Amino acid sequence: MSATESAGPPSPSSGLSAELAVRVPQLLAAMRSVGSGLELHSTLERICEAAAKLTGARYAGLGVVDEDGEALADFVFHGVDAGTARRIGRFPDGHKGLLGALIREPEPVRLADVTQDPRSWGFPAHHPRMRGFLGVPIRVQGEVFGNLYLGEKRGGDPFNDDDVTMVRVLATEAGIAIGNARLYEAAQQRERWIDGSVAVTTALLSGGDAEDALQVVAERARGLSGSAAGIVLLPADGGGMEIVAVASEQPSNQLGRVVPPESEIVARLLEGQPVFVGDAGTDPRMISALARAYGPIMALPLQSGGRVLGALVTPRARGERPFTEAERTLAIQFASQAALALMMAEAHRDRERLAVYEDRDRIARDLHDLVVQRLFATGMTLESARCDSLVPEVRQGVGNAVGELDITIQEIRTAIFALQQGSTEAPSGLCTRVLREINTAAVPLGFTPAHRFVGGVDTAVGDLTGKNLVAALREALSNAFRHAAATRIEVVVDATATLPDGRPGVRLTVSDDGVGIPEGGRRSGLKNLKRRAESLGGDSWYGPGDGGGGTTVVWQAPH
Repeated sequence: MSATESAGPPSPSSGLSAELAVRVPQLLAAMRSVGSGLELHSTLERICEAAAKLTGARYAGLGVVDEDGEALADFVFHGVDAGTARRIGRFPDGHKGLLGALIREPEPVRLADVTQDPRSWGFPAHHPRMRGFLGVPIRVQGEVFGNLYLGEKRGGDPFNDDDVTMVRVLATEAGIAIGNARLYEAAQQRERWIDGSVAVTTALLSGGDAEDALQVVAERARGLSGSAAGIVLLPADGGGMEIVAVASEQPSNQLGRVVPPESEIVARLLEGQPVFVGDAGTDPRMISALARAYGPIMALPLQSGGRVLGALVTPRARGERPFTEAERTLAIQFASQAALALMMAEAHRDRERLAVYEDRDRIARDLHDLVVQRLFATGMTLESARCDSLVPEVRQGVGNAVGELDITIQEIRTAIFALQQGSTEAPSGLCTRVLREINTAAVPLGFTPAHRFVGGVDTAVGDLTGKNLVAALREALSNAFRHAAATRIEVVVDATATLPDGRPGVRLTVSDDGVGIPEGGRRSGLKNLKRRAESLGGDSWYGPGDGGGGTTVVWQAPH
């Protein structure tokens, strides 16, 4: 047989050669090893190891063909140490060379010198020396799953007919083992996605903070899809979509960024269409350098009942394998379930918000119709008594009391105005927005938190930082109401703060006299505060209040 001739099956009438008969126990042991587990990747590693041991090959590789049958989606190897593998760099993709030829023509190939074959593209730098080569396709349920490659037989001998026969038998057993492993992995994968959907639904319907629940969506999607990040976007007021939750290993500065409506991907998401990107680095639809830093991307609309609530994006790192059809299907189902839970949670929050507004209207009416009228009547009575009195000290004291009543009436009217503001009346100044949050929190708290502004809060603090500061204040006041059992809260917004790196910034401090943060208690809200600050280049922390009692939460970010 020549060096470039394809290896054919042995003749049925020839029987087993003496060498082959001796090696049958080795083949049976290799077959047992291949079928001894159900995890797919470890099964592929055992196939490589068993084939190398069976044939005496120094090196073995198994290339998994992608769903289109045109390239390699994964590559498992044996015989190359980790250091050499790092120096070699990226593994073959099967687009060219001998490995590409085996994908296009999946038939056994045996070569005495792979470097002399015209189909060989040449080895990359740092690749081990290799001359002898044997390639055999692996089929699963009649379809080519991948190819098993063996190189450089120990002793320098070429691969012989017995090697081809043994490897073909092993490849048949490998196909069965891979089929079982794929079924097991698919079942495990479906179970993980279902568990993730349940966790997201529970988080969204638990009545907790909406941003915290969206963070759960991002974290679960990232973990389940094996992505570098999980990102949740919601429609922005001025068009496009705003990043509202990010889950990644490193602190992200993406939170609060708006992807403009000019983006083709955003336009498709808002239409309710999923978008799959093979390589963000080369896709012309990627309009930002941040997006082009990733590889494969899934962008899925969060839609329910024909309404698009937002989008879920799961990008993988550069060079990672693309998402399979099964992963895409499971992710779409996950996004649909998350959207349904989002809609139900939104309806629940709307009902709670309506109850709060009704409460505020009732309190405003009571303050106006009862408290203000009584204070006004009391003031008139005191004014009449002051006029009738002949004692100068009494006249002065009563006059001071009347003045204090007038101030109190004005403060109550200011509170009534704040209570009667509608949800769509968005104030422009940061001070006004902070006051609105404080007055809103006063209803469930039963008292109005004290507040103090330092510096030019309205003029110095930018829109993005101001928006995040208001959200941080809302989170801190919510925590104080739900967990602290406080009777006094003080809010300080200091626009003259200096950050540790010397940059000017704004610092929000919320102090209460409550029970403090118990050991082992939930920290999700506090983590959300820190994540929000870090996305802007700031920080957040907490500790005991003045005198060691209660809690003080500090949130700061550059202007």
